[in-house]
Amino acid sequence: MTMLATLLTATPLVATSLAATPLGGALLAATPPSDATAPLWLTLIKVFTVFGITMTLVPMLVLAERRVSAWMQYRVGPNRVGPGGSLQPLADLVKMLFKEELRPDGVPPFIFTAAPAIAAICALSMMAVVPFGGTLEVGGRSIPMVVADTDIGVLVVLALSSIGVYGITLGGWASNSKYSLLGGLRSSAQMISYELSLGISLLGVLVVSGNFESGSFRLSDVIEYQATTGIWNALRLPLGFVLFTIAAFAETNRLPFDLPEAEPELVGGYHTEYSSMRFGLFFLGEYAAMVAGSSVIVCLFLGGWHCPWLTTEVTVGWTGALLQMSVFLAKVLAFLFFFIHVRWTLPRLRYDQLMTLGWKWMLPLSLLNLLWAGAHAALGWF
Repeated sequence: MTMLATLLTATPLVATSLAATPLGGALLAATPPSDATAPLWLTLIKVFTVFGITMTLVPMLVLAERRVSAWMQYRVGPNRVGPGGSLQPLADLVKMLFKEELRPDGVPPFIFTAAPAIAAICALSMMAVVPFGGTLEVGGRSIPMVVADTDIGVLVVLALSSIGVYGITLGGWASNSKYSLLGGLRSSAQMISYELSLGISLLGVLVVSGNFESGSFRLSDVIEYQATTGIWNALRLPLGFVLFTIAAFAETNRLPFDLPEAEPELVGGYHTEYSSMRFGLFFLGEYAAMVAGSSVIVCLFLGGWHCPWLTTEVTVGWTGALLQMSVFLAKVLAFLFFFIHVRWTLPRLRYDQLMTLGWKWMLPLSLLNLLWAGAHAALGWF
C-alpha cells in the first residue's frame, strides 16, 4: 500500500487528484516519509514469516477439521497416512497435483483460471495488516511486528474481504454451468447482506477505541488501546462481537452459511467444474480466510497479543515478543477450533432464513450496537 501511494504521488497532478477523494486522501496520509520506510530485507523477512505460518496452518486446519468432526461424530477419522494420520494433508496435496486439469467447453479461459487465484490471494493478503505482536526493540531499532503498518489497515481488511468474493462469483459465472452460476449469485447476495453488518460492527470498535479522533485505522492502535485500558472490546461491545463473528462466518462461506456450495442443491456450487490445483486454490482460500478472519476478530475484540498480567507492554525485547506471538497464536487457534466446532454442530440455513437473518435482524442490531458505542464513548464510560 505504501509503495502504491509512493508511485501514485510521483506526479503532482495524480497527487492532487487523489487528495480530492476520501480514499485517496487516506492513502496519501498513510504514506510515510521516504526515510521512515523499513528496509527491504526486514519487510521480506516479515512477509515470508507470516506467509509461511499461514500456509502451515492451512494443512493443519484441514487435518484438525477431519479429526474434530470424527471426534464429534464418534468416528476414527484419518489414521492411515503417517503417525496418527498426520501426513494426510500431504497426501491430499500430492493427489491434487497429479489430478487431471479439466476445463468445460465454452468457458473464458482467463477468468476461469484467475477466479481461484483471486480467492486465495485476497485471503492471504489480509494477513499483511494483522499485527501479531507489539513493537520489538532490538539493536536500537523499533520493529513493528506487522508486515504493513499502514494507517488504513482496517480499510484494507474490508477491501480485501469484499474483493475476495469476486473470485467465487467469477468462478461460478465462468464455469458455464447453472449450478456454478447459482452458487456465485448466492455468494454475491450473501456478501452484500452480511458485509453491511460486519462494517457497522467494526465502526463501533473504532468509535470506542478513539480511532476516529486520532485519524488512524491501524489494527495495532486498537490492540494497544485494549492493552492500555486492560479491557477487551468483546467486554465493551458484546453485541458487536457476536454480530461481527456471525458476519465473519458468512464471509468465509462456512456452515451454517455455506449456501454458495450447498451440495444437496447445487452439486458443488461455484467450484463444481473445478479440479486439481484450481480446486485446491479455492480450498486454500477458504481456510486462509478462516485464519485471516480469526486473526482480525482477535485483534478487534480479544486484545490481540495482550494477555492480562503476562503481555501488557507494547515495546518489548525478544522474550516479550515471543510471549506476545504465542498469546496471539493461542487465541487464533482457539477461535479456529470454534469455527470447526460450529460447522459440525449447526445445520445449513435455508436461503430465505439467510436473508432474513442478515437484513431483518443483524443490520438493525448492528446499528443499535453503533449507537451504544457512540453514547458510551461520548459519555466517557469507556
